[in-house]
Amino acid sequence: MIARFEELDWQSTPMGDLMLRRRTDPELGVEIFEVKLGDEFLMSSLFTVAEEELANLGLAAADGDDLTVLVGGLGLGYTAIAALRDPRVSAMTVIDTMPAIIEWHKRGLLPVSAALTRDSRTQLVLDDFFAVMRREPETPVRYDAILVDVDHSPRHHLDPSHADLYTESGLRALRRHLNDRGVFALWSDDPPDTDFMATLGLVFSESSAHVVDFDNPVTGGVSSNTVYLGR
Repeated sequence: MIARFEELDWQSTPMGDLMLRRRTDPELGVEIFEVKLGDEFLMSSLFTVAEEELANLGLAAADGDDLTVLVGGLGLGYTAIAALRDPRVSAMTVIDTMPAIIEWHKRGLLPVSAALTRDSRTQLVLDDFFAVMRREPETPVRYDAILVDVDHSPRHHLDPSHADLYTESGLRALRRHLNDRGVFALWSDDPPDTDFMATLGLVFSESSAHVVDFDNPVTGGVSSNTVYLGR
């Protein structure tokens, strides 16, 4: 029997103590996986709708039948596994800067880990996604879609080194890693940001912000996240 609260892993990282825990909620009757970084809750398997919509909306905007996808931020794996549900995806690279998170999935600790790691289209890479985006891309490595879920929002970052991605120069550097008509999609915990939308419009010929509503069983109401798209 699973204890009501079980710490599956704890590791010290440059950004703070990282913990994966599993608990059962007697009122909801579900098993919940949660990740904390320091005192912050990073993610929960109770709220995955917007993470999956990040992949769904991003790939819906992508052209072609042989798509290569880059996911920035592995987390609990819900964005990546949603991308793999699209039969047009032929290859998917997922970059995460934390060895522990990649190891959790290789050990099969999370609900989608087995499906994610056993899919031959998946490549898990230990690297700094933001540093990768700053580099000149290797020819012919270009992606049809880049899906990003790392920071809380374009204004609220897990680490100060991430801030430049959300500037015009940072987005132009990211765009170099996209194929023609490639799609950039970004998850945010905040409502649509007018300033960021203006910056997105400077770099991409098409840009939009999609509010994703989902039921919140904790509050009993509806919560919202935002998915930004640029193409």
